[in-house]
Amino acid sequence: MAVVEVEGLRKRYGGTVAVDDVSFTVEHGEIFGIVGPNGAGKTTLVECVEGVRRPDAGRISVLGLDPLRDRARLRQVMGAQLQGGGLPDKLRVGEAVSLYRSFYADGADPGRLLDELGLAGKRDTAFEDLSGGQAQRLSIALALVGRPRVAVLDELTTGLDPRARRGTWELIERIRDTGVTVLLVTHFMPEAERLCDRVAVIDRGRIAALDTPGGLVARAGTGLERATLEDAFLALTGRAPEEEAG
Repeated sequence: MAVVEVEGLRKRYGGTVAVDDVSFTVEHGEIFGIVGPNGAGKTTLVECVEGVRRPDAGRISVLGLDPLRDRARLRQVMGAQLQGGGLPDKLRVGEAVSLYRSFYADGADPGRLLDELGLAGKRDTAFEDLSGGQAQRLSIALALVGRPRVAVLDELTTGLDPRARRGTWELIERIRDTGVTVLLVTHFMPEAERLCDRVAVIDRGRIAALDTPGGLVARAGTGLERATLEDAFLALTGRAPEEEAG
């Protein structure tokens, strides 16, 4: 059985269809990428998988659990990256990680996780005093502190400098090697090309293509001698990853 199964998923906001008849599966230990322009439906899709949003139609199963009906049980096996802050300004980094660790019966060592993410020296720093990159790394720590079997990471390395980005990539690869399945939402094509086993290209709420990074490059037929995933993305959607849909 696949770890994640999505079948015929639809989600509408008023007259706008955000997700339109999307189906895919994610296998155990896979890093599955979801890429697309801003507004293409990526975040709505993963929020339905997480149980944060109720789809209008379709079926979702995560480790055999229904994200809405079995939400409490799903929280024990799924970690999700925070978006847009989500923490009290005065909460200190060490307090936040220890608090989130307390939600799980079997979690990671907070000190070791902070060290791996380059936050060991920020344990006593308030959330409001973190740089954008540090806040991003803290959100990753909170997603991983419960030792999840499935991790959803949305714009994983936004705001990180090149060194921190590569270090985060290496951490995610080590986590995958322990058997964790990762859903990675990104508009940064080098990240998807480096990390993902397979990539779903979402455009205007639909899956435009789904394949390995190399398979997408081959299918796109860019004609370039050394085509990249970004070249393939442009050929498949006609838009750059950061462009607004509409």
